[in-house]
Amino acid sequence: MKIKYIGLLAVLLVTAFTTACKKDKSIQVIDVPVDATNISRIKYFNFAAGAPSVNFYANGVKVSGILSSTGSESATGTAYGGVYPASNYSIIKPGTYKVNGIVPSTAATNANVSISEISQSLTNEKYYSLYTCGIYNSTTKTAESFVLEDVLPGPAASNVVSYVRFVNTIPNGTSAMNLIIKNSVSGLETVVATNIAYKTGSAFVAVPVGSYELYVRYPSSSTNVISRNGTTNGVVNFLGGRAFTVGARGDMTVTSATASNRPLLDNTANQ
Repeated sequence: MKIKYIGLLAVLLVTAFTTACKKDKSIQVIDVPVDATNISRIKYFNFAAGAPSVNFYANGVKVSGILSSTGSESATGTAYGGVYPASNYSIIKPGTYKVNGIVPSTAATNANVSISEISQSLTNEKYYSLYTCGIYNSTTKTAESFVLEDVLPGPAASNVVSYVRFVNTIPNGTSAMNLIIKNSVSGLETVVATNIAYKTGSAFVAVPVGSYELYVRYPSSSTNVISRNGTTNGVVNFLGGRAFTVGARGDMTVTSATASNRPLLDNTANQ
């Protein structure tokens, strides 16, 4: 069986590389030209609480993962809470794709199992984020997923502002969610997003550059239901001229302060 995989990095490249591996550990390397005027850009988030590591495939072609030096697929894909690529976006030819999150072929458990599947049209020169989401079902070995178009802001007029949005991948909150950021120096609170339902995200909004604590509250309450501050996972730094996505993930029924599937706030740079 031949497994094709492509590592597509969203940098200013006009060429990407496709590597095909065989289980007999022979390796074939093929240069694949990419038309720089006809590309879409996408990030992949594995945010389904409790999900195994996965690699993402578009129409059966591997579009995320870790390169192998042995010829066999790495058992390490994008782990729960992970993002591929870690910075910027991967590139892909515009079109309609069936995207699957598949457990690596060399994983010790559930190898080659597709835990998520979604069909999505990708448009030329647009940016997207694909999320596995909700709570992984270990019995059916499935998770949900969705795709957002990332409408990124234009260049900042100065480096005194950052751009922030909020995405909700938690299925069992008691209502939609608000994101509040609190300047860790001045203590000033700013509401970044309101009434963000499961599988949706807010627009990017400008906020002053600085170090911030993050809080999620329900719209009708002043109680923090998810926190990220100096005592819980650390503050975040919003840098000048950059765009960031704060993502809520996990299971709201988990009260442990250390469980990996507890409610958490992730901060990922989009640009």
